[in-house]
Amino acid sequence: MKPEQQIENAMHDQYPHRLMSSNTVIGYLNLVTLLASIPIIGAGLWVAHGGSAAAATCESALQAPLLAIGFIVLLVSLAGFIGARYHVTWALWLYLLAMLLLVVALLGVTVFGLAVTAAGGGRPVPGRPYQEFRVTDYSAWLQKRVQAERYWRPALACVVGSRACPRIAAWTPLDYLQHSLTPIQSGCCKPPTSCAYGPGGVPVQPQDEDCYRWNNAPGILCYQCDSCKAGVLEQLRRDWHSITLLNAVLLVLLIAIYSCGCCAFRNARRADTTAPYGMSKINPRWDYFWSRWWNGQREQLY
Repeated sequence: MKPEQQIENAMHDQYPHRLMSSNTVIGYLNLVTLLASIPIIGAGLWVAHGGSAAAATCESALQAPLLAIGFIVLLVSLAGFIGARYHVTWALWLYLLAMLLLVVALLGVTVFGLAVTAAGGGRPVPGRPYQEFRVTDYSAWLQKRVQAERYWRPALACVVGSRACPRIAAWTPLDYLQHSLTPIQSGCCKPPTSCAYGPGGVPVQPQDEDCYRWNNAPGILCYQCDSCKAGVLEQLRRDWHSITLLNAVLLVLLIAIYSCGCCAFRNARRADTTAPYGMSKINPRWDYFWSRWWNGQREQLY
């Protein structure tokens, strides 16, 4: 029997199948996530080179997060797959550290997002199926963001690029009594319902400041109204609460993978320090398995 075969048999005798199951599970899980990172990176590159149309909408804001998530998942999954499949201790150590940082970061972002979007919500309008929104109902952190010009300008570009207002430009007063509106349409595409206008579209009495900001021109409308900013915040709040469920599922999945990774790391450490019958051993180099596979392929060819 060849010496290589004797070494392999000794290693198999040392580790029963029940100890190696965690390595197999973590290897397959990371192979799946590694393959899944490829379309994420591709989507980020597509958004980055999507032309001027992407720059005029909110899609351009997804470019950096998509690329960052894609490359982080790719590198972490690659380290976890190599470490679990070939018992590379240092790769598993880096993998576990990166996974821990991912779990902590995702948990922190989720908690922070829930804290700043807890306040808010719409106010019913008597006799209308839609709601209206006020900036003062939201958290102070979000209020500061929409009041700052450097944050509001790209958000407004997203609102205009989404073409939410042209969709209801042809509505009649009866339509507003029968159909609901999105938060952006309610805040940006019409004046507050409480506004009263006389001949020539001039407010007839002192009222909400947004009533004076409203203009029927398609390029102006109520884009500079506080109600428009409130509509954007409400849409953000709803979107974030929808993402929270996905974040919770992802956290559970990452914690499960992290637990399997800890078991795989323990097995790899044991492979480095123990041998059959309790004797110490010299562990093969990290490229031992690769070289054996390559030599086997050469023997089959020649």
